Amino acid sequence: MEKEIISSIIREGQDYIPEIELYERPFEFEEHGNYVFVGVRQCGKSYMLYQRIQQLLRQGHDIRQMVYVNFDDERLKMMRAEELDLILQSYASMSDGKPFLFFDEIQNVEGWEHFARRLANQKYQVYITGSNAKMLGRDIATTLGGRYWTCNVYPFTFQEYLGSTGIALDPQWTFSPTLRSAVERAFNDYFHFGGFPEIRNIVAKRIWLNDIYNKIYFSDLVVRNKVRNENALRMTIRRLAESVRQPTAYNRISHLVKSTGIVCHPNTVMDFVGYLQDACLVFSLNNYASKFSDRETIKKHYFVDNGLLNIFLNNDETALLENQVAIHLRQHYDEQRLFYYNKNVEVDFYLPDNHTAIQVCYNLSDAKTYEREVGALVKLHAFEQLSKAIIITRDVEQTIQLPNGLLIEVIPVWKWLLRH
Repeated sequence: MEKEIISSIIREGQDYIPEIELYERPFEFEEHGNYVFVGVRQCGKSYMLYQRIQQLLRQGHDIRQMVYVNFDDERLKMMRAEELDLILQSYASMSDGKPFLFFDEIQNVEGWEHFARRLANQKYQVYITGSNAKMLGRDIATTLGGRYWTCNVYPFTFQEYLGSTGIALDPQWTFSPTLRSAVERAFNDYFHFGGFPEIRNIVAKRIWLNDIYNKIYFSDLVVRNKVRNENALRMTIRRLAESVRQPTAYNRISHLVKSTGIVCHPNTVMDFVGYLQDACLVFSLNNYASKFSDRETIKKHYFVDNGLLNIFLNNDETALLENQVAIHLRQHYDEQRLFYYNKNVEVDFYLPDNHTAIQVCYNLSDAKTYEREVGALVKLHAFEQLSKAIIITRDVEQTIQLPNGLLIEVIPVWKWLLRH
């Protein structure tokens, strides 16, 4: 690796990053903090680095202090951990002083965490991104030794999506027919094509999403995990998408894949799901009411973005609705606080710390559907004494007061997303 190449990469970043127009996400950086941002590809991790660089520039720092290196750059493809110090050497040949360091997709360099630890020990300010959840794992966290703040990054929330499109909401926006119509139109796109920051400016959204998925599939799944049976992996992902609303055992997914003529054992499915979680493509929820052994084998699996899920579905609005609710909840609650409930009663989401239960139902107009959704919350209330019960719909809004004292709020998904 030649220092001249790294110097060119540093200078390129200094030239173009100040000119990038971006929507600033509501994130408060610690003044002297070091950060590791992890999330699925294209979810906005690089923009978090750009946002911080532009903030530092507004505070009076010089662009020549900023060192941005993207390890997806083909010029750095063969870089090894022992060569990472060349970044500091290259900067020293260009400028004086101690730089701010921004490393994008650094997980491409095996052993990067030891370099990151040394930089923190030497009091550099370092900002790192990666698209593999193992970067937040125990081994790397031990190496970094508490020297970095670790943060999950997701595609835009609906609130952020609106802000990025220039739609500003005041406290009385629901009383404005013009604003309400604009919000509902924006939500239709967000609901079907997801919240990737770049998607709002793309005309051929489905083609763009397929390109992102293929990049994740080959780079973050097949190549990184040395997958040999690509057909089994591809079919496992499809079957998970089709089962997104159901508690699913690895055995069941294995049988569904086998039904297509592809050999795939349950242990292989378990490995594949682990790869999907590491790539931040899928997250899983446990059953709050199940035994520990069942929690590890029967879970509900959701996709991190509705647009990515939608490329596998055929007009399944109900699956998209539940997946959208799951995404929003996961952005606010980790796996130790967010569950589903399935023991004598099925409830889509349960927050035991808040004694809150949430059902997702596209439409409540059918009497049997109404009885099923409301009845599930009534039964859970008898077991858990709920403080809050919610039914999230596509468009229906009402309040249901029951004789047992339980108040159920029925709310459209787009309004619920903006309330949290």
